Amino acid sequence: MPQITVDYSSPVEDQFDLAGFARALHEATVEIAGARPEACKTLFRYSDWRAFGYEDPEKHAIFHVTFGLLAGRTDETKARLTETALELLRTYVPPEDGVTLHASAEVRDLDPSYRKYEG
Repeated sequence: MPQITVDYSSPVEDQFDLAGFARALHEATVEIAGARPEACKTLFRYSDWRAFGYEDPEKHAIFHVTFGLLAGRTDETKARLTETALELLRTYVPPEDGVTLHASAEVRDLDPSYRKYEG
């Protein structure tokens, strides 16, 4: 914990600094949510297929960051974490002419049944 997932799409995947974003996101998660650095885990999931209304998908890139945290964080802490994630996306995904970046983030409480294994 935390379990972080970043879903993202073309056409900006080549400009997305995944390593830099992950490092900055982990640092923010430690500072804001009180996580331990070694507990921060991020999985990136890329998709070339996306749709945005009736428009040309090549004009749109979609990013969504999901944080799974153990319960107990305040709504204020969760909001600060998601706002920081969006700010970091602006930093680590450079703008591309003619492409609109759609970014969102959310924090969800992990279910009490959550368990992990390291081996």
